[in-house]
Amino acid sequence: MTIEPFAIERYFAKHEFSARYLLSASDCEGLPMRELIEKSPSPARDMWNQLKLNYTESQGHPILRGLIAAMYPGLQASNILVGAPEELIYITMRTLLKPGDHVVVLAPCYQSLASVAKAIGCTVELWYLHEQFGAWEMDLEELARKLNSKTRLVVVNFPNNPTGFLPNKTQFQQLIQMVSTNGATLFCDEMYRFLEPTDTERLPSASTESNNAISLCGMSKSFSLPGLRLGWLACQDESLISRLLVYKDYTTICNSAPSEVLAIMALYASERILSRNVNMIQVNTDLSRKTFEKFPNLVRWITPSAGSVAFPAWTGNQNLALLVEKWVNERGLMVVPGEYFLVANDHFRVGLGRENYPESLGVLADILGKM
Repeated sequence: MTIEPFAIERYFAKHEFSARYLLSASDCEGLPMRELIEKSPSPARDMWNQLKLNYTESQGHPILRGLIAAMYPGLQASNILVGAPEELIYITMRTLLKPGDHVVVLAPCYQSLASVAKAIGCTVELWYLHEQFGAWEMDLEELARKLNSKTRLVVVNFPNNPTGFLPNKTQFQQLIQMVSTNGATLFCDEMYRFLEPTDTERLPSASTESNNAISLCGMSKSFSLPGLRLGWLACQDESLISRLLVYKDYTTICNSAPSEVLAIMALYASERILSRNVNMIQVNTDLSRKTFEKFPNLVRWITPSAGSVAFPAWTGNQNLALLVEKWVNERGLMVVPGEYFLVANDHFRVGLGRENYPESLGVLADILGKM
């Protein structure tokens, strides 16, 4: 199996730890370990203090899986598989797909959602979001035209990275029904779930709406703990969990014991963490709109519906790919252009979940002002 380079990860590897300003970070401001531990309830702190660095259960710590399952009405700990998010994408596609299968992937997207299936030998067809009336929209009629008898998997991401798009609940149910009727599996990347402006705007998890759906979520984005390298899959089909574990034995086998306990602490504190992040995103979203409105000949702001990222349009005459290289080299400002999300290079991602976002945005505003 030959797989293409993971372009955005190579780009981050080149600039993330040297650039002074990360305008395009996708996660929310990281939590200090001391704060997480000190504010945890006594049972969780006891788990941490008594922790031995032994092997862990391959499916994930039972307490952790129980806390996760509590976020999915109708699911139990047995319906949850814990692992690194990227690992879970990989083992799911290796388990479900074979060469010649047809896969539809909603784009723009995180590259691995398409590249792993392509490397397996599947026919991968991108289904694009469209910008209309200053907002992102998905065309379900277009999806219907793409589905066929060989379609084994439909991959979506809500809230979407990089656009911040979130369908309404009627559209979401129509999507689930279309995929199920076609006999395919729906893989829903929900890594940015819980970052909706209000709880009423949150979609139900795909995994609770259909036995043909698998949901991916984790600690990296909404819960401010990307360094844990921990996420989970949720699905109603316990036999699929068993099949996925067969592949996990050839990747990590089991998870990091400290990461699992720290994740338990974070889920106990989820209300506090999520409230902090949603408030930060809202402040940074308002600032972005006001800032980019000053440069209508260069940028068109598109307000995201949910999540910690947005995908404004570049309307200037200059080549954006060349510009971002100049910005990072001369000003230390890292901006990720649209090409890294499998779309034309006329958009760029901004990350709204960092405390220093106003400072990074100010650098870009200075650059745009001089243009």
